[in-house]
Amino acid sequence: MLKNYRELNVWQKSYHLCLVIYKITKEFPEDERYGLIAQTRRAAVSIPSNIAEGYGRKTTSDYLRFLYIAYGSLCELETQMSISGDLNYIIPEKLKKTNDDISEVERMLKSLIRSLEEKV
Repeated sequence: MLKNYRELNVWQKSYHLCLVIYKITKEFPEDERYGLIAQTRRAAVSIPSNIAEGYGRKTTSDYLRFLYIAYGSLCELETQMSISGDLNYIIPEKLKKTNDDISEVERMLKSLIRSLEEKV
């Protein structure tokens, strides 16, 4: 049994992804401060935050609800990275690495969701 949410690999990976997103968006144009930068950062922060909040809930169904919110934010982040790439705000190599990280978090999150759904 895990002692807390910080021991979850999916939380650790999504937390790291969030830090990467903050660094990447620092390089975006200033005029995107209240647009794409803010929206992308909100989506990135939402992923580990909802994993943590769900973990702290009383029931498995509550936990699942927050994991699905995290998954939705992950999909939003993936879309925002595509937009950023198409606008040439991020170099292709960095975009590929970030998309690989997003895919890894997605696989882990889906796996956790599946395992919890089997218990409900």
